[in-house]
Amino acid sequence: MSTILPALFRRIKAPAWQRERLELADGDFLDLDWARRTDRQPRPLLILSHGLEGSTDGQYIKGMARLFLRRGYDILAWNFRGCSGEPNRLLRMYHSGASADLAAVIKHALGFRHYKEIALAGFSMGGNITLKYVGQRSGRISRRIKAAVAFSVPLHLESCAYELALWDRRIYMWQFLRSLRLKLEEKATRFGDQIDVSGLAHMRTFFEFDDAYTGPLHGFKDARDYWTRSSAINWLADIKIPTLLVNAADDPFLGGLCYPAGLARQSPAFYLEVPRHGGHVGFGPADREGQYWSERRAWDFISDFIPPISWPGQ
Repeated sequence: MSTILPALFRRIKAPAWQRERLELADGDFLDLDWARRTDRQPRPLLILSHGLEGSTDGQYIKGMARLFLRRGYDILAWNFRGCSGEPNRLLRMYHSGASADLAAVIKHALGFRHYKEIALAGFSMGGNITLKYVGQRSGRISRRIKAAVAFSVPLHLESCAYELALWDRRIYMWQFLRSLRLKLEEKATRFGDQIDVSGLAHMRTFFEFDDAYTGPLHGFKDARDYWTRSSAINWLADIKIPTLLVNAADDPFLGGLCYPAGLARQSPAFYLEVPRHGGHVGFGPADREGQYWSERRAWDFISDFIPPISWPGQ
């Protein structure tokens, strides 16, 4: 219920997003949604990464944006390739290991010099991408990036794929596969014999889908190669900036390896919290201001490293 209720009943008005198209070096694009003030006075920036088959219209994205906007931040929420309402240009799509796309977004944001302090927040797949980015970059990460938070993160992809294949959880997987199937069918109309979708309708598990499509389309040998090379758990020990992972104990998407307590105990920068309840990107109900626990927790953690003062234009 912690997973389902917020998705069904939470409704938040979107910020006045200003869309910008970021052209990528490979000829594709990312659509960025900004909520920012126009004066370009120094203030912090929060960069938000959504989950599988989500977008910047997700309630959890809008909820986090609302709280940080109220407290003086500008917001940059980016849509994964093909998730902004318009198909991306290339045959490839997005995937759990696409930290290079987040790197392109961050590089673009760093070009705005008035953002002296930047925080990252990711949810589900976006959380895996965020954790992979901060671990991979390690000592090379910009000093302007002060902290990161990630919620409901499938940071060990193989165990999560098997978890979602259990009978009582397959409804979630089937919903994702249905949405992904529509995107691949659209690509087949544009790319013809470059992609074979003849067996797509019969696929029932992430292993089948990732083995046939996600892996090969993105330079991986097969599903297990994709899962192994894209799982953020491989980079957690290398994280150097303050980073909080929150995975609820009752998250139906996550396998046991997504709760790396030992790594958190050994790391001076990586923190793990496991609340009893919260489901997958749930963490409701809302408080009197309409904010969920996850949003307040993100604020409290980030505020330890970006002090909450009165910024111009707040």
